[in-house]
Amino acid sequence: MPSSLLLRSVACAAVAVLLGFAAAQSNRVEPAPGLRWWKGNLHTHTLWSDGDGFPDMVATWYRDHGYHFLALSEHNVFAQSERWMPSRAINRRAGVDAVARYRQRFGPQWVQSRGQASDGSEEIRLKTLDEVRAVVDEPQRFLMIPSVELTGTAGDGRSLHMNGTNLAESLTFRRGATIAESMVRNLDQVEEFAARTGREVLLHVNHPNYKWGITAEDLASVVQERFFEVWNGVDNDNDPGDAQRPSTDAMWDIANALRITRHQAPPLYGLATDDTHDHHDNKTRALPGRAWVMVRAHHLSSDSIVRALRAGDFYSSSGVALTDMAYSATDRKLTLRIDPVAGEKFTTQFIGVRRNGTAGAVLAEVIGLNPSYTLQPGELYVRAVITSTGKPEVPSDEFPTKRAWTQPVGW
Repeated sequence: MPSSLLLRSVACAAVAVLLGFAAAQSNRVEPAPGLRWWKGNLHTHTLWSDGDGFPDMVATWYRDHGYHFLALSEHNVFAQSERWMPSRAINRRAGVDAVARYRQRFGPQWVQSRGQASDGSEEIRLKTLDEVRAVVDEPQRFLMIPSVELTGTAGDGRSLHMNGTNLAESLTFRRGATIAESMVRNLDQVEEFAARTGREVLLHVNHPNYKWGITAEDLASVVQERFFEVWNGVDNDNDPGDAQRPSTDAMWDIANALRITRHQAPPLYGLATDDTHDHHDNKTRALPGRAWVMVRAHHLSSDSIVRALRAGDFYSSSGVALTDMAYSATDRKLTLRIDPVAGEKFTTQFIGVRRNGTAGAVLAEVIGLNPSYTLQPGELYVRAVITSTGKPEVPSDEFPTKRAWTQPVGW
């Protein structure tokens, strides 16, 4: 071999080794990484149930918009079987040529079809969760978390939806005579699944004011349940309440007051989610990007995220970001650090429950980036709602400005 070719071969080999080393370093898992914030949405729908977007298109939207994890929570189905859907039905649901957009985004080698578009017989195969994960999952950058939305009606006719995060198979909605009994039955089956599989699983109550299906008293009585949606990004699902019924924010404190004083149970934690159904630019009721959770954990893994949620080490948001939140049990003091945004003013309301039964009392109101509050005698817990004067990136008819919610502490 000529010396020039030999040198070139050696150089190429050296470059390959260096590139391989760099790739290995970039994917290396630190033995003791520091805690950091992970942004994610726990409530999302695609064509697998009643959404209008392909699951791989939806997942890449969230990844490309700065999210770290996403749960596709289809109604009573886990995206693991073979499913074909007529192109006409897909486009009719989307209201646009979603199939053409899909092909443009991923190409003909990825998009599987059968039949002919010309005679209306064409069908598209929906990708499974495993296939979606193959194109979007990245270590310590983006993670798909398996999920199912258990959906049904209690014997009393009221609607109940509960999201199972980190479920790895489809479960059947278990109906009870009442909402409370239905909640217990579904919580029991999820705990059975967790015990059987060794997985960390979280089951939360969705949009309680949707069709006015769930009351604060229901949420209080089922003490096994620790999570509900204080804010759901779907417009017109009654999060603000009405003249006769409380908002989901007010329900939180009513339920927690009953849980602590009557049931001697820990309080609920509040999640904010998208509940996305509309993934194109022609509908606005259930858009992506309206609400999320920020979870503080070491690793971006399903079990790590669920454990942090269970520990209450997270806050919910529709646009306000925190750089830190800390509670000192010794001082009974909650301290927050708000990430500033030019031109925006931030107001923090510290909300709690007093021993005399007052639920949802505003204990203090602070303007600025470094609010804190120390619990006083007779106050059972404190949580914070931070409101910005800035508008959300994805507007909502139900609330005009950005917010964040921290979890109850001090109880």
